Amino acid sequence: MISHLVRASVLAFACAVAVTTTASARTPYDGAWSVTIVTQRGTCDRAYRYGVQIIDGQVSYQGVVTFSGRVSSNGNVRVRVSSSSAYANGSGRLSRTAGRGSWSGQSGNSACSGYWTAERGG
Repeated sequence: MISHLVRASVLAFACAVAVTTTASARTPYDGAWSVTIVTQRGTCDRAYRYGVQIIDGQVSYQGVVTFSGRVSSNGNVRVRVSSSSAYANGSGRLSRTAGRGSWSGQSGNSACSGYWTAERGG
């Protein structure tokens, strides 16, 4: 469960990237992003790729987990992903075209952590 949670969170939080049209974008980071989440420590799945959206600086993802996150005006990203008793937190930075950061999470007694990368486009 944490591997799905972490992947989704990093991507989303990573993640923290959105999809709107260029014409209606309210922040330089709004739009579709492709996020890759990589596990470096723990027993979570090795890597996942997700399509996430940022709308008016808010991270958005359509899935079975809950995302809450924000991209600040300077590109700093903070995201929390949760599902049942599992959760993951991620942070990092976006430019107008790419981003990267780190994440860590917990599911029961299992802990995982790693890094995420993002590219504009879904």
